[in-house]
Amino acid sequence: MTAGADHQNRKTRYRKPRFNNRKRKEGWLPPSLQSRVDNIQNWVAKLQKLCPLTHISYENAKFDTQLMQNPEISGVEYQQGELQGYEVREYLLEKWGRKCAYCGAENVPLEIEHITPKARHGTSRVSNLTLACRTCNEAKGTMTAEEFGYPEIQKQARIPLRDATLVTATRWKVYNTLTEKGLEVECGTGAKTKMNRIRLNLPKDHHFDAICVGASTPDKIIFKTNSVLHIKAKGRGSHCRTNLDKYGFPRGYLSRQKSFFGFQTGDIVKAVVPKGKYKGILFGAVACRKTGYFDIKNKDSVRIGQGINHKYCNILSRADGYEYATEHFEVDGIPPTIEVIGILP
Repeated sequence: MTAGADHQNRKTRYRKPRFNNRKRKEGWLPPSLQSRVDNIQNWVAKLQKLCPLTHISYENAKFDTQLMQNPEISGVEYQQGELQGYEVREYLLEKWGRKCAYCGAENVPLEIEHITPKARHGTSRVSNLTLACRTCNEAKGTMTAEEFGYPEIQKQARIPLRDATLVTATRWKVYNTLTEKGLEVECGTGAKTKMNRIRLNLPKDHHFDAICVGASTPDKIIFKTNSVLHIKAKGRGSHCRTNLDKYGFPRGYLSRQKSFFGFQTGDIVKAVVPKGKYKGILFGAVACRKTGYFDIKNKDSVRIGQGINHKYCNILSRADGYEYATEHFEVDGIPPTIEVIGILP
């Protein structure tokens, strides 16, 4: 009797299917998305210990895709309002890579273009819109994208923006998490943030965006600092203890020991090196070795010290899964007196 036939005729007990074990809890999110929610939750809790928070403005989407696809749900005010142009344009810039969909031209003025022209009864829904430079827009005229020689554009236009979908999956989860802390939460979109930032004549940057979230943005901003602390989630390392080459074969093994000489990889240190190639004072994140000679990297993950004796290092901050970096910006006549914390989900 063959092995296959033996398997088919083997007498085994009947195992009742256990479908309840395969059911996910209500509100379940993939770990990659749940981590975004957890990071925001953790930092709001930390900030509440430092200062009396009562309100929070939360940018819960880059653009409101539902309003863009179905503008009638908000009536004429949304279709003809100032914000509608920002929502649509930001969405198209993100989706088409900030370049002409036809010739690929970058860093040139781009126009919103109908894939099926309005003269051919094309709609103004985002699934029928793309970006084109003036030359391509005029050359295309009243042709469809397919007639113009770009059938792939019509297919791509119908595919929703993946990042926008991911943010949509977490937006109300974050909102519910914030409201559970007893805070008054104001929601806004990235397009509205951009509109406020342009109105206030502020440059494009994370910390300026944070000032401009939501309808509560004031008409005038007074700066009391010209430095900002950026906090970015980096994780606490990997469970994998084997380094692989590009073919998937082992090329090295990581130590199972976490701490060496009172340091662990990711700690922020100040190293005073008295001699050698790296003589001087180094600040950065340490990569530990069991030999006691460490590497030090700056905020851009560039190695600024190699083989630094652990005796030269002093702890500034223990590794906690986050990366901290201070950034200075220009405010005429204002010295850096206070550091503003910017949260990067």
